[in-house]
Amino acid sequence: MNVPKFLLSSNSDLPEKLFVLHTEYPRYILNIINDEIFWLEEFDENDLKEIKNQTQTLINQALDFYDNEIDKLK
Repeated sequence: MNVPKFLLSSNSDLPEKLFVLHTEYPRYILNIINDEIFWLEEFDENDLKEIKNQTQTLINQALDFYDNEIDKLK
């Protein structure tokens, strides 16, 4: 099954929050309100260094996706 790289998500229990889900490795959920990231992967010591270097890029990609989706709704 093909799944999009990014998905938008919200939840009525958390109405003040909006999330972008990244479905490819490294999988994560980004709260776009405060850029808090929740990793859906477990990383070993070597991976942690790489992830720390990539985190800002991953956040930027998710925010770009969000901005593009919102622009399409206008």
